[in-house]
Amino acid sequence: MSITAIFQDTYISITYDQKQQYINADWIGFQTKQSVQDGCERILEAMAEFHCYKVLNDNTHVEGIWSSAAEWVGSDWFPRMRQAGMVSFAWVYSPSMFSRLSTDKSLRFTYDTTGIEVFDSIGEAQRWLAAIPA
Repeated sequence: MSITAIFQDTYISITYDQKQQYINADWIGFQTKQSVQDGCERILEAMAEFHCYKVLNDNTHVEGIWSSAAEWVGSDWFPRMRQAGMVSFAWVYSPSMFSRLSTDKSLRFTYDTTGIEVFDSIGEAQRWLAAIPA
């Protein structure tokens, strides 16, 4: 099996896709600043554990606003992800307008958005990641 379960909780499911060579983070439901920070730290740990520097950050199951974490994501977490070797980060928008606004706010706080792309569908994000060498 090419999918390895890494972490599962009510707010996020993180797996490693060995065949496609990316970390898949599936965020679920309403997010708080604490759940975003905890989930983001788990993604960073998974990247290091699997020596995998491509991430599919799936927000399609996220509901509502989580902008209280936006500055932390952009100014703290993304720089640490980049320092840890992140090459590509495919961020799939939630259908929730409030969540989409939180994503956009996070990116406004991100100094260097090189290698970070936002998508409306998982398929688009997967195709983009597949075109990038591991």
